[in-house]
Amino acid sequence: MKKLIIFASLGLSAFAFSQDVKNMPDKGKQKTALIVPTEQKELEAKKKAAEEKAKLPKPYDPKADAQADIDKLVAQAKKEGKNIMIQAGGNWCIWCLRFNNFVQTTPELKEVVDKNYLYYHLNYSPDNKNEKIFAQYGNPGDKFGYPVFIILDKDGKMIKVQQSDVLEEGKGYSKDKVKEFFTTWAPKKG
Repeated sequence: MKKLIIFASLGLSAFAFSQDVKNMPDKGKQKTALIVPTEQKELEAKKKAAEEKAKLPKPYDPKADAQADIDKLVAQAKKEGKNIMIQAGGNWCIWCLRFNNFVQTTPELKEVVDKNYLYYHLNYSPDNKNEKIFAQYGNPGDKFGYPVFIILDKDGKMIKVQQSDVLEEGKGYSKDKVKEFFTTWAPKKG
């Protein structure tokens, strides 16, 4: 019984103290005022991101046989004289989905990609980490995060690994920077 009384009085003391701090002119109100809106903003931002993610196409297939797919693309690239653009990431990654959507819905970028590249979405997720494939390319996701872009020439040789953050602008990507990236690493014609 004594323990219960002590515990109850400690709880009441803590509650009373917290009320005193809240009622103090600057100190209590300032802390309370800063904490609640920050948490609210974070919740709103997470909710917006989840809504955006739900609307975007999901191009990554965790069940795909990535090595077989890339081997087929190399054979096709040799015939067509194109490079291979591997966008590594997953359907869990909002920036991966944003980049894919940005390229597919920006006619100027889609034209450059379609003319010069065979495009592949290399999945990295708990379902399938594609560890052997990523090891072949030096595990760029470990270094740069996702998405990360791996450019292969028509023979399947890696010629460029590009981190994505340098292509970002605001909450999306810069059309000029992305176009320059695609143009720079396009196969040299003639």
